[in-house]
Amino acid sequence: MKVKVSGRHLLAMGASAIVLAGCVSSAAIVPAPREQAQPQPARTGAGAVTVPIGPPVRSSTPAPQLPADPGFRRPPPGLDDRLFQIWKAFPGKTGIAVQRIDGEWTLTQRGNELFPQQSVSKLWVALAVLDAVDNGRLRLDQNVRIGPEDLTLFHQPIAGRVQAQGSVTMTVRELIETAITQSDNTANDSLLRTVGGPDAVRRFIDKKDLGAIRFGPGERLLQAGAAGLKWQQSYSVGRSFQAARAAVPEATRKAAMDAYRADPPDGASPAAIANALTRLARGALLSPESTQYLLGVMTRTKSGPQRLKAGLPAGWTFLHKTGTGQDYKGMTVGYNDIGIATAPDGTRYAIVVLMGEASSPVPARMATMQSVSRAVAEYHGK
Repeated sequence: MKVKVSGRHLLAMGASAIVLAGCVSSAAIVPAPREQAQPQPARTGAGAVTVPIGPPVRSSTPAPQLPADPGFRRPPPGLDDRLFQIWKAFPGKTGIAVQRIDGEWTLTQRGNELFPQQSVSKLWVALAVLDAVDNGRLRLDQNVRIGPEDLTLFHQPIAGRVQAQGSVTMTVRELIETAITQSDNTANDSLLRTVGGPDAVRRFIDKKDLGAIRFGPGERLLQAGAAGLKWQQSYSVGRSFQAARAAVPEATRKAAMDAYRADPPDGASPAAIANALTRLARGALLSPESTQYLLGVMTRTKSGPQRLKAGLPAGWTFLHKTGTGQDYKGMTVGYNDIGIATAPDGTRYAIVVLMGEASSPVPARMATMQSVSRAVAEYHGK
């Protein structure tokens, strides 16, 4: 169906605000598939656009949709301005999207540009796997063997078991739980291998028309490429990758990181991710059983407890997936959190914060994320 999304723009900001933010904002826009917005000099004008977001498919536990609720058709007055001020104050490159799942509006700041996802992309792997389960190509109780040749790098709790036992066998269900809740890179790459590799995930994204969401080549090749390295399996042991990265000539390392920042192979837009979360929550991407299962897994995410989740007051619930990229000269390239917040009355919001380049201290980054989710809760019902 077609729905109308409306929003109010701020008056043009001064040059100093543009220098500080290094970006532009947009409000109440849901991106057309694969469309990227070009930066504008300032927020000007007012208006509305009509965009397709798909039918509101109900899950087994739908939030109430009350025609008398003014927040169903339009964002709460003042929320757009609050999000803009939070976004403008962040001293780095960031994008924000907030979408009312059981409503008709979206607010974004730099919402249509591509940002590195890092481990946020584990969500698309889980979705592709569960779609294969829904279509009878895989089973949740299917066993997957993981040996030394399957280990990756960075955070991979499974590695200790593999090294101690020679190999481990886990079910698809166990791998989804480990990849999402613990953000285990080897669990995720094992799922990726089982479902058919990166192309299988890309086919799922295209089939479901998720828009401006890319999927990279897998953890090993993605991280090696961003560091100016060619992957070797020996990098999966201990801190071998970090040692090899430290030996890369500075010019090579800088060129590789600049290339990743400019055109991330795992890039996605905040607005596209918010819309994908909305469709997941509505039951429009997977079967009812797989939808409820994945949303349940995401409630058990252990990473990022002080990111978006910490900004919500008591009585709210939050299910999510985080992502954190490599550091380069004090800058983290990809510091992210995406998820679904549910108010005590059952109203749901997709919230996305992608920090493409963050040089501020980690507590400051988390405080910015908390400000976004706190604003959503504060303006809820207004």
